[in-house]
Amino acid sequence: MPPSDRFVASVTFHVRYAETDAMGIVHHASYIVYFEEGRSSYARQRGSDYASFERGGRFLAVTEVNARYLKPARYDQRVTILCWLVEMKSRTLTFGYEIVDAETGDVFVTGQSKHISITRDGQVTTIPTEWRQWANAL
Repeated sequence: MPPSDRFVASVTFHVRYAETDAMGIVHHASYIVYFEEGRSSYARQRGSDYASFERGGRFLAVTEVNARYLKPARYDQRVTILCWLVEMKSRTLTFGYEIVDAETGDVFVTGQSKHISITRDGQVTTIPTEWRQWANAL
């Protein structure tokens, strides 16, 4: 369940056919792509999109990702991705996720991803100030 003490971004869309298997069930790898959409939406809703982050010479490398699959989503269902910041340090951050049925609220998947801020040449660097301010909401 998303925390009530911090900003939680949400984005809703229909499951696309290409994201499903032969039975019309969302393929497990598609949920990781949904996590990415959640992170992108989170950044946009906080006022600093990921494209700007990259234009500033920084990138977020995934260092860990986990997902707990609770119930299958199916083709053409409306799903909502909820995303929030779990932890932020000077060079790393962790996002939490919950993917739910947009109509019923049933939970399909929960998870987290951890990231490290790097430069174009792969050197570890600090997270920009405007992003570090998000941690004030923790």
